[in-house]
Amino acid sequence: MSVRRVVEDFERRLDLGRRLAAFEPCRYRGNDGGRPALHVDDFTGIPFLDGIAGVEYYQHRARLRAVEGDCFVASTPAAPGYERYCREVLGLGAAELLEVDPGRDRLAVARGCMIGPYRSRLAGLAAASGGLVIEPFMGIEVIWELAAAVAADSGTEVQVLAPPPPVTWIANDKATFEDLVTAVLGPGFLPASRRSASAEALARGLLELAEASPAVALKRLRCASAMGNEVFESPALRGRGLAGVLDIVRGFLERTGWDGSEEVLAVAWEESSSSPSTQWWLPPPGGGGPHLDGVYEQILAGEEGVFVGSRPSGLPADLEREIVSQSGRVAAALHGLGYVGRCSFDHLVLPSGRVVFTECNGRWGGTSTPMNLVDRLYPGGRPPYQARGFVHAGLKSLTFEELLARLGDSVRDRGVGAGRFVLYNVGPLTEFGKFDVIAIGSDREQVDQLMTEELPGRLGLL
Repeated sequence: MSVRRVVEDFERRLDLGRRLAAFEPCRYRGNDGGRPALHVDDFTGIPFLDGIAGVEYYQHRARLRAVEGDCFVASTPAAPGYERYCREVLGLGAAELLEVDPGRDRLAVARGCMIGPYRSRLAGLAAASGGLVIEPFMGIEVIWELAAAVAADSGTEVQVLAPPPPVTWIANDKATFEDLVTAVLGPGFLPASRRSASAEALARGLLELAEASPAVALKRLRCASAMGNEVFESPALRGRGLAGVLDIVRGFLERTGWDGSEEVLAVAWEESSSSPSTQWWLPPPGGGGPHLDGVYEQILAGEEGVFVGSRPSGLPADLEREIVSQSGRVAAALHGLGYVGRCSFDHLVLPSGRVVFTECNGRWGGTSTPMNLVDRLYPGGRPPYQARGFVHAGLKSLTFEELLARLGDSVRDRGVGAGRFVLYNVGPLTEFGKFDVIAIGSDREQVDQLMTEELPGRLGLL
């Protein structure tokens, strides 16, 4: 089906015209007139993140998008020395941290912005600047509520650089995204799946899929980074019979806080030779079509394939062209539905060479965040690099300034054009021994050596 017809069908089926009308006053149109941006990494739209150590500190990734005069929001203070590092070493410009107190839920920073002095500060910023742009991690409902509140308080125009919630969830809900891919490309571009809100139907679906696939999985629809997935070996599952598999399904639903009505996916867990992602920017109306920002190889860990890092793709050119062609058509459909901003797709390259989608990330994420930072640091073109999370128990209690001292002149200094490592997401370091790092080299082999040998060597961990 043509992209245009798919868009028309989804608009009609999902009643998008009526549902999007409420968000029209704050939709991003690209004519922001140089107004400052508020960067809000509110993760409350993604379930199961409480299993990630130090996830509340991830809000500081928003600092990496901020430019001179912007604000960003977090519920924790910046690590001592980190703001100076961003300004003076990375040259990212001066940006203001708005440290909010969201109450019990440390991830609910957008809601925290609507409380007392924080709301007054944003209204004052918008009034003084003639408006404000809010660029969130993800265009969830509370972001748009915040935009409407600041606009009303300041009497200015506040735009959200993200898709409105009805379109955000077309991208981020795995079942709706499956429907979109199949509508645009036809059958065969996704792993085999069954979906249901019935435990019994899911158990039968798992057993059906287990007949043809060596492994199968259950997936909650709105999770990220495999946090809502559970994988099962098919032979063991078949040996349990329907009653035994039903017990497994019920246990999964209970562990993941299922509400009794949301659909859940049972999927064939495909073996793959690679797990690439395509990174897209979808501009506002009048800004042209979707723009490809790169093809990346994801670095995954464990049976569930938890994301731990990424690097620019080294896949064969013909395979990259196929992946880009497929994802470009889906990106065009999302764009036609009103999607604006950062978007990416995860794919699998199967042993047969066939490429399938696994999900859409309608938000900023673990690949796009360092990609954007590298582009800021290297405006003349991306060098070979790898970005990943680094965690080691031996780093617990280490401060960021001590981390800088250990790495010494290997830390990238934009001003002098030297150094090989860029540090970010350093908030979890002292408590969990965890931070994110980009290694930059002359080729993939050197980058691998930097990440696996020089970095731990400099940290005294070898």
